[in-house]
Amino acid sequence: MSGEHNERIMVGDVKKFAEDARKMVNSQEFSDVKFVIGDERRNIYGHRCLLASRCEVFRVMFADHEQRGKDTTMYPFVLQDTNPDVFLSMLEYIYTSCVTLDVHTAIDVLAMSVGYALGELTKLCEKYICDSLSINSASEAIQAAVTYSLDDLGQTCLAFIEDNTSEVVKTKGFHELSDTALGVILQSDRLALDEPDLLEAVRDWATVNSVVVGKPVAEVAEKVIGHVRLPLLVPDELSRVEQDNKDQLVPVEQISFTWKFHAMKTPEAGNPIFRLRRGTVDREHHKVLPKKADK
Repeated sequence: MSGEHNERIMVGDVKKFAEDARKMVNSQEFSDVKFVIGDERRNIYGHRCLLASRCEVFRVMFADHEQRGKDTTMYPFVLQDTNPDVFLSMLEYIYTSCVTLDVHTAIDVLAMSVGYALGELTKLCEKYICDSLSINSASEAIQAAVTYSLDDLGQTCLAFIEDNTSEVVKTKGFHELSDTALGVILQSDRLALDEPDLLEAVRDWATVNSVVVGKPVAEVAEKVIGHVRLPLLVPDELSRVEQDNKDQLVPVEQISFTWKFHAMKTPEAGNPIFRLRRGTVDREHHKVLPKKADK
């Protein structure tokens, strides 16, 4: 027994370690690297050894600096397009494996964690965002999920939007969605909103973005309008869509296709635009369409 090596890692007070390590964040004492952050050129100090060991992006950054013969204490890293508070949150995580988040910074910290390849920090941000989802934050959150290909976050956000569709489509965040993110939402069978209201929400989104980007409504909406399920409307409603289509939001071909369906009463098998959504109000012709999504 005396010759055996019985090694074990004995874990000390992790919380106390994090508290002590947090004192080093942006501490000029013993620092050997300086960052100049944001438009206000705020000085933030760091310790190369720790930053490089915890983050490959920093390791490469410092190595490149050294290869060019620059002293990191004399030649700071200028990151003008970076928010100082968000950068400090990332440093807090690197130094302590903990991060302080709030509803105003979480998505920006998430974006930075992706850029700096800090997977665990990304997961912490995802969890915070999921736990604090609200009507006003849901669209921005699903936009982040789509932008950074975060499937779990995207599914959680979509489920929230499905349950609160009528409120979410009225928010500023909804109007700021990219066409890709909006397309993800519009493909859902579980949206709790009737199709005429959903069409109006898309029109509002397209109108706002038309002003922002200086393009016609039809051009802004061309990648998403096909997800609106016109076959769910009765002929009278479809006629009103034609009358209100002065902005050419809905392509003529899409309207003609829907009129053909009403004439034939035969939906295309497998075509999602014939599926009833959870929030679809029952109409007589729906009996020929696939069953409504579960509540």
